[in-house]
Amino acid sequence: MAEVRTRFSPSPTGSLHLGGTRTALFNWLFARHHGGVFILRIEDTDRERSEERYVREIEESLKWLGLTWDEGPFFQSERLPLYREYIQRLLDKGMAYYCDCDPADLEVRRKEALARGDKPKYDGRCRERGLKAGPHSAVRFKTAQDGATRWHDRGKGPISFDNRELDDLVIQRADGIPTYNFAVVVDDITMGVTHVIRGEDHIPNTPRQILIYQALGAALPEFAHMTVTLAKDGGKLSKRRGAIPILAYRDRGYLPQALVNYMVRLGWAHGDQEIFSREELIKYFSLEHMSKSPGVYDEEKLLWLNSHYIKETPLPELARLLLPFLEGLGFKAPDLDYVARVAGTLNTRSKTLVEMADAARFYFADPRPYEEKGARKFLAPENAPRVEEIKKRLEAMADFSEEALNQLFQDLTSETGLKMVQLAQPVRLALTGKTVSPGLFDIISILGKEEVLKRLNLVLDFIYKKQ
Repeated sequence: MAEVRTRFSPSPTGSLHLGGTRTALFNWLFARHHGGVFILRIEDTDRERSEERYVREIEESLKWLGLTWDEGPFFQSERLPLYREYIQRLLDKGMAYYCDCDPADLEVRRKEALARGDKPKYDGRCRERGLKAGPHSAVRFKTAQDGATRWHDRGKGPISFDNRELDDLVIQRADGIPTYNFAVVVDDITMGVTHVIRGEDHIPNTPRQILIYQALGAALPEFAHMTVTLAKDGGKLSKRRGAIPILAYRDRGYLPQALVNYMVRLGWAHGDQEIFSREELIKYFSLEHMSKSPGVYDEEKLLWLNSHYIKETPLPELARLLLPFLEGLGFKAPDLDYVARVAGTLNTRSKTLVEMADAARFYFADPRPYEEKGARKFLAPENAPRVEEIKKRLEAMADFSEEALNQLFQDLTSETGLKMVQLAQPVRLALTGKTVSPGLFDIISILGKEEVLKRLNLVLDFIYKKQ
């Protein structure tokens, strides 16, 4: 096989969402699987809607996900002379022509066609007029008027379009800007793109693009159209149906490897395997195993995957990822080693980094006010002597290891006849403010002797004030 070259070509008219990113992912995986080239191309010829901030956001989103590109980014706005050169080639070959039809008149004719029950396509009025370039002239492609355009789609199988259903599409507007269907073909030809992998909503564009390839005498790439992603209500995932910018997932505490794993499983499978390393995805990915039916977005499934990757992330790395979320809550960690120890007590019970940072509050700040229901039950006056005794014994301890702490509480249960919960819960409330938390011995060890004794004194003050 010749060198595989794929591309991702977003328009910088808005944030990158799940659907577009999944297209980037499939192109990236296919290129990496074959040791090929992944190209980033920015389709920014829509001057009114394109914004530089969206270009930066697209690049940042791809980098966060680890979808690094080998060539680019290329910008269509910088390639206008090239498009004009290819337009001229088609004009010289008689495969394109100038059209000076007024847009308002075109709309009237479109409505008249609909009223007659005809397709509202261009009626070819300027096709044989032999017009020259003018200040208000567009350029149209001379589409074949009979026969069919066929291709074998790597995602959908054989597809055929009757050419009579197609009209003479505009390939260059009157302002000299090429239209999408033309520019994308020129870009793919000149960049040597071998495989076009994109959403199935582009299938109607494909016969038009194939005819342009043929008119330019260029070899066709292989086409593979992916299924769309649906919202839970069955509609296409969109801003109105739960789609959010990719960087919003980062800000909500998702890990990039979880999102990548989730996106690929929305439209591809390798047996029954659900969880893949990056290396496995590259090894196993193939177009033949793309799904034939749409995937349905399920945030609970994504959260499950995210919790898995949080558990699997080495604690030093998890600490680095968690730190910005702690800082966002106004906490300053003494060092990353401390954060890693904190993360080690929360990584099995957190679905996102946001959730983990929120659960870690008591490690960095005064845990008061105490949980009301727990305080009524476990911080009653009769518990003061128990807390005093635990505080006294902790003060005397030099070793805060799990073994030593366990022995302390075992001794107290034996001496007092109290259950572990009766001894541990007042201490837990004192240290965390809650009745549910990570392991008590871990908390004591991480907070350290000075902070633990300080918080026990505070809870004793609270108890005595209730008397």
